[in-house]
Amino acid sequence: DNKFHPTFSRQLTSGTMAKSKSAKKSTVKFVVDCTAPVDDKVLDIASFEKYLNERIKVEGKTGNLSQCNVVISRDRTKITVASPQDLGFSKRQLKYLSKRYLKKQQLRDYLRVIAASKNSYELKYYQITAGDEDEAEE
Repeated sequence: DNKFHPTFSRQLTSGTMAKSKSAKKSTVKFVVDCTAPVDDKVLDIASFEKYLNERIKVEGKTGNLSQCNVVISRDRTKITVASPQDLGFSKRQLKYLSKRYLKKQQLRDYLRVIAASKNSYELKYYQITAGDEDEAEE
């Protein structure tokens, strides 16, 4: 009886309500590349991973990762968050939490979170140039 509202019926089938139709198991991977700060021993990647584990929200709840098949893994310099495609995991949330972690560790003044590609971020140092020398050269 939704033939008069095609957008409404489309929302029902494509939205979060259609959880029974999880036939395709495609996953989305988001990577946070922390190579520069880890090499300089500024950032502890294990504590960063723990922070993300505690704070990432899935379907509006923290501590809901394993029920929704969201997996956080790390190697020496990278943290990877793998999530089912139909969950609609937010890359933006990853940036927000990364910035919040940097702030908590008082590294926010030195590091920035930059999108390296469509599904990855990297932590880079700010390029600090002395302003006096630049003006003298011009």
